Amino acid sequence: MPGVLPVASGGIHVWHMPALTEIFGDDSVLQFGGGTLGHPWGNALGAVANRIALEACVQARNEGRDLACKGNEIIREASKWSPELAAACEVWKAIKFEFDAVDIQLFYRDIELLSVIPFHLYYILYHFYF
Repeated sequence: MPGVLPVASGGIHVWHMPALTEIFGDDSVLQFGGGTLGHPWGNALGAVANRIALEACVQARNEGRDLACKGNEIIREASKWSPELAAACEVWKAIKFEFDAVDIQLFYRDIELLSVIPFHLYYILYHFYF
C-alpha cells in the first residue's frame, strides 16, 4: 500500500526490539514514549538506548541470526558495551503488560446497568452500543 507505514506504539521498550525488528522490518515507525522517557539517565540517553538496541537487532538479522530465538541474547550482548542500553535493560527487565482489555470490562459493566433500567431505555441503549 503506497504511503502507509506500520506503527508500533504503546508500552514498548528495548526488550521488545528483537520482535519489533522481526515483525516490522526496516520500513516502520517505532514510537517509544515511556520506553524513552523512563530511562533513569534522562530522555536523550533513553533514545540512545533504543537506537543501540535497534542497530544491534538489525545487524544480527542481517548476519542471519534468529531474532525470535536469540533476541534477548542479542540485547544482552549489545548492553555489554553500551551503558545506556544496560541501564534501560535493568529498568525494563520486569515490566509486563498483562491487563484485561478495558472495553471488555466496560461492556460487562454496561450489561449489569442495563438489567435495572426500563425496557424502552434498554432498547435505545442497545441500538446505540451495537
